[in-house]
Amino acid sequence: MRRSEITRKTNETDIFLSLDLDGAGKADVNTGCGFLNHMLTLFASHGRFDLTVKCAGDTDVDYHHTVEDTGIALGQAFSRAMGDKKGIRRYGDIILPMDEALVIASVDFSGRDFLFHGLKIPAEKVGDFDTELCEEFWLGFVREAKCSLHLRQLAGRNSHHIIECSFKAAARAIRRAVEQDPAYAGEIPSTKGTL
Repeated sequence: MRRSEITRKTNETDIFLSLDLDGAGKADVNTGCGFLNHMLTLFASHGRFDLTVKCAGDTDVDYHHTVEDTGIALGQAFSRAMGDKKGIRRYGDIILPMDEALVIASVDFSGRDFLFHGLKIPAEKVGDFDTELCEEFWLGFVREAKCSLHLRQLAGRNSHHIIECSFKAAARAIRRAVEQDPAYAGEIPSTKGTL
């Protein structure tokens, strides 16, 4: 049972998040930010994660705290759900196309946090969503999930497509990395003996 629940309350956001790594891709997401809801819903679907996210944030200011804190909570949920990481594949990667956009996602649940965010998003906003917040989301995620995540854009002109492509690619790479690997059944996939 690789599941977790996170409750995170600050002066800026109040978040409840539940995650099942071995789900069916069901999503129940309400963050108060329509574009983030869309990205998290497709993240759950492409990762085959069951994901519930409820966030009440200070969206009267902007979406910054909501997006960053949701990334933090999601990273915490992955860390808890994986536990000691015995038997996981650890690594995952994909080159994913979406129309004219093409993104590489590569992840290592190494126990060390690092983000390379190589997206060149031409628009400052998609709807009312500040596109610079994509990087803030993934920074929050990697810090708490303790993983290295590389997102590199190979092609793309449409800002919505580039961001959506990156979330789908990340979901599929992460799904691969957290899958159970029969070759490492009951073992930590590291020569160090810990991740």
